Amino acid sequence: MDNSLLDLLKQVDTPTVCNAIEVAEGKRGFDRFTRGTMQCSAPDAPAMVGYARTAKIAAIAPPTEPPEVIKARRMDYYRHMASGPRPAIAVVEDLDHPHAIGAYWGEINTTIHKGFGLSGALTNGVMRDLGDLPEGFPVVAGSVGPSHGFVHVREIATPVSIFGLTIADCDLVHADRHGALVIPPETLPILETSIRKLIDTESLILHPARQAGFDFDAFEAAWARFEAART
Repeated sequence: MDNSLLDLLKQVDTPTVCNAIEVAEGKRGFDRFTRGTMQCSAPDAPAMVGYARTAKIAAIAPPTEPPEVIKARRMDYYRHMASGPRPAIAVVEDLDHPHAIGAYWGEINTTIHKGFGLSGALTNGVMRDLGDLPEGFPVVAGSVGPSHGFVHVREIATPVSIFGLTIADCDLVHADRHGALVIPPETLPILETSIRKLIDTESLILHPARQAGFDFDAFEAAWARFEAART
């Protein structure tokens, strides 16, 4: 992924990328996106874009493995998050979902991950410390809660499921307050062109619709230009 595409992806929202992928694929039906409503710690922040660094956690019940195993896996988790391709996003599945209670994503953990150079976090689990999370590290989560419970790492670098979306380690993810999607690698060579084409095409209907005196006749003419540009 070149810098030009990366910069553009940060500037547009996830619905735009979702539509642009369909433009790149030449058909409707793209389905690698989250389902349901998610929470965003910084809804006005730019989208986060990066290669997934995946893991699974749980928090309702205490771990049953020996403490030294849990501690070693925790360090392996942070080692994994600190390594790999950049830009990167922490993508962590809470195995307790939909009854997750462990707020893994608070002030300390988000600050650590930002220090590792990650661009944000995507999870079906819980976040907390809203207002104290570091700037430039948005969290898109399943819920907000006050406690960390018995949170501990279960798996590292395995495929995860976040609100119906399966994400493998190193998948390219785009996420914002709308949710998240995985960008198919085969669309990357033409994705920038597809995004710009989509924006230009949508302006054919949006610009007239925002003008004074917009009526059905103006809509009909604008829609014809819009439809012609999409074919």
